[in-house]
This record gives sequence, C-alpha cells and structure tokens, in this order.
Amino acid sequence: MVRAFIRFSKCFCLFSRSPVFKTLHSSAPSDEVIRKRLLIDGDGAGDDRRINVLLKSFVKWCNSTGSPEEGFTQYQRMLGSLTQCEFSMGKTLLVYDMNLKEMENYEEIYSEIERSISSAHEKIAECKKEIQRAKRIRKNRQEYDALAKVIQQHPDRHETLKQLESLDKELQKFSQIKENVEDKLELRKKQFHVLLSTIQELQQTLENHEKSENEDAQESSMENGD
Repeated sequence: MVRAFIRFSKCFCLFSRSPVFKTLHSSAPSDEVIRKRLLIDGDGAGDDRRINVLLKSFVKWCNSTGSPEEGFTQYQRMLGSLTQCEFSMGKTLLVYDMNLKEMENYEEIYSEIERSISSAHEKIAECKKEIQRAKRIRKNRQEYDALAKVIQQHPDRHETLKQLESLDKELQKFSQIKENVEDKLELRKKQFHVLLSTIQELQQTLENHEKSENEDAQESSMENGD
C-alpha cells in the first residue's frame, strides 16, 4: 500500500505540474482553455472526471474506518483507476506534444505560405510591369507600321528631289515670263501716257484753231457790214 501511495503521489504531482493539468483545472476558463479541454478530452473518455473521482476515492480511503477487506477492495479499484489515469496521462501528454509539434509545423507552413504569397505578389507586380512594357512596345510598333505605310505612299527622296528641281525650273520660267509681262506693261503704260498727252495737245490745238476761226469770221462779218 505504501508503494501504491507513493506511486499515486508521484503520478498526481507529475500530472499537476504538467501544462495539461493546468489547462484542465484553470480557475477562470477562457475560450482557449475550453478549446484545449475539448482537444485533450475530445474522445469522451472523461479523464478530468476520472481524476476527480480518484482524488475523492483516495481521500475517502485514507479516512476510511471500514474493514480491511473493504479497504483492500477500494485499494484495488484505486489502483485500476490510477493505471487508467497514468495511461490516459501518457496518452494525453503524447497528444499534447504531438499538437505542439503540429502547431510548430503549421506555423512553419503558415510562414512558408506567407513567403509564397509575398513572392507571388512580387511576381504579379513584375508581370504587370512586363505587360505594361509589352503594351508600350506593341503601341510603338503599331505607330511605326502606320508611319511606314504613310511614308511608302510618298515618293522616295531621289524622286522628290527631281520633282523639286523640275518645279524650280518651272518657277524660274514663270518668273521670267512675269518680268517680261511687267516690262511690257510698263512700256504700254508709258506709251499710253504719251498717247494721252498727244491727244490732249491735239485737242488743245483744235480748240485754239476753232477759236481763231471764229474770231476771223466775226471780224469778216463786221467789215462787210460797214
């Protein structure tokens, strides 16, 4: 019995110092504590209740005043419950350690996912830049092709120079014709001016002649009347 008592005490002390026991017997259960309780005792085995029953049975057994046979029977039941609690505690600790490792694994996966997302965002941004550059290049090519078509519709430089030379010769020819016409026009103006002057002189001469004839006629009439 002493060995069983020592075994029970060690088991209880070990379990009471474990984070699982602190989680199960928190004085102010929060959502996180409730969630951990459900994770720890999720199979419905009633580990928390079994420990409480074992504690009560142990206290009752220590204070028992019954016969040795009843005490031994109660002792055997406590040993069975203790074995179950030890097995459950070991399983729970394994599950707890496994959950911790899983959490660490999930954190690593989460970090890797975050890095992948960040890398994907960077690649998306770079792809957007590449798309913009490709659009600019395509636009420049389209403008170049349109300009090339317009250029092809016009004659080449040699042909254009020949046309300019021909036009320059025609321009010089027309300039010479213009000068000749202007010279002739100026000559005609001078001739017309001389003609007008001559006409005016002739008109004045005629008027003077008519006036002289009229005066002579008047004088002849006066002489005949005398």
